[in-house]
Amino acid sequence: MSANEPVSVHILDREYTVGVAPEERSSLMAAAKLLDSRMRDVRGSNRMAAVDRVAVLAALNLAHELQQLRDEQHARNREVERTLQDLHRKLDGALGAP
Repeated sequence: MSANEPVSVHILDREYTVGVAPEERSSLMAAAKLLDSRMRDVRGSNRMAAVDRVAVLAALNLAHELQQLRDEQHARNREVERTLQDLHRKLDGALGAP
C-alpha cells in the first residue's frame, strides 16, 4: 500500500491541497478539472455568487449525473440477466435437461 502524497488542485481560482495515492493522482486531477468546469458553468457571469452555493449546485448536478449512470447500469444488468436466463432455458431445452 502506497502512502498518500500531497497534490495541489485549483478549483474556482482557489488552491486546495489533497492527499492522494500516487496511482490515483491523474484521476484526482481530472476530477478537480471537471468540478472546476462545472462550478464555473453554475456561476456563469455572476462573479458575486456565493462559492458555497455554487459548490452545492455543481455537486448536485454531478451527483444527479452519477445517479442516472447508476440507474442505466442497473437496467443494463437486469437486461443481461434476463438474456442469460433465456439462453439457459434454451440450452436446457436443447439438451433435454429437466
